[in-house]
Amino acid sequence: MLNKPKLLIIGKNSFIANNLYLYLKNKIHVQKISYENTRKLNNNFFKEFNYICNCSIKKEYVSKKYLVTNDIDSHLINKLKKLKITYIFLSSRKIYKPKANIKETDTTEPIDNYSCNKLISEKKIRKSFKNKYLILRISNLIGKNKKTNRKVSNNFIDNYFKFRKKNIVYYENYFKDFLSIDQFNIIFFNIIKNNLKGIYNVSLGKKVYIDEILKSLNKNKNRNKFKKIKIKTEDSFYLNNEKLLNKIKIKIKKSDLLDYCYKI
Repeated sequence: MLNKPKLLIIGKNSFIANNLYLYLKNKIHVQKISYENTRKLNNNFFKEFNYICNCSIKKEYVSKKYLVTNDIDSHLINKLKKLKITYIFLSSRKIYKPKANIKETDTTEPIDNYSCNKLISEKKIRKSFKNKYLILRISNLIGKNKKTNRKVSNNFIDNYFKFRKKNIVYYENYFKDFLSIDQFNIIFFNIIKNNLKGIYNVSLGKKVYIDEILKSLNKNKNRNKFKKIKIKTEDSFYLNNEKLLNKIKIKIKKSDLLDYCYKI
């Protein structure tokens, strides 16, 4: 790239923010700051960047009904909407009803406070930034969390490390759409490199059964403690990622995801 993009990542102790920063720091101009510091800075600081990505989130935004006081992105919108920047919003696959092959044009059906709040924030961003936004609807990310990273909720991999200490763990063999944090970093870089705008599913785009993930995570050990039970409530899903991959022209492989899990 002749003119390297300039990215500001907000969320100094965020799991995604830290991984993105480490991956991107030798590829583009990138800076990482805390949300608290953004409140102290004027717009002259933010004008130096082409992209701003918020990775910071409040616990109340995850667990409670929408309040603007809990929406960090809403605060940033008011501060940044008049600047010539692309605002990157990290949304969630949870805004969709679980099913196979979910496209960006499919009806949204959020089922909990977190997904409802994400959809509200999406709408605010689309209204405020017009054609200057990038909304990434992300599938389940897998990556080992460091103690220094701040987490406000547990995902699949957090629960795996928590429950594997038990003698027996019962699970339902859904298929899900998983993506390693390494794969996410590569996708994110290529999104910026190609200067994308709009709404994109960020995913593996394939069915990955819980069996497959557990086999890789367990390295073929301790498999007897994980007991498969009958699926009680259908919660299988995967996202269609063709819109994104047609733009960035890269391949995202299930084998790379499983290799990553094996090495954790």
